[in-house]
Amino acid sequence: MLDFLNPILKRHPERIKADVEIYTWQTCPYCIRAKLLLWWKGVRYTEYKIDGNEEARSQMAARADGRRSVPQTFINDRHVGGCDDLYALDSRGELDPLLAEPST
Repeated sequence: MLDFLNPILKRHPERIKADVEIYTWQTCPYCIRAKLLLWWKGVRYTEYKIDGNEEARSQMAARADGRRSVPQTFINDRHVGGCDDLYALDSRGELDPLLAEPST
């Protein structure tokens, strides 16, 4: 929508090749914060809203090494964790390379 701002803001959504999935609750502030980071980077992601759905939460936990808190994020089917984990990857400069890897 505002793609003309990408060069000014040093965003490069064209570099995003990964398949990103995120499990969320609609009103969870950590979920909102994680999605904001993904949005800022120009990531198109698949969101699974699991509000109150215990079966979906169990499926998420099975993929997330037993973690039941939201959000839980997966990049190319690799579990990267919750909101703090996502921001930590970004601060270490490790998130962008993950997002640039094409899904297999």
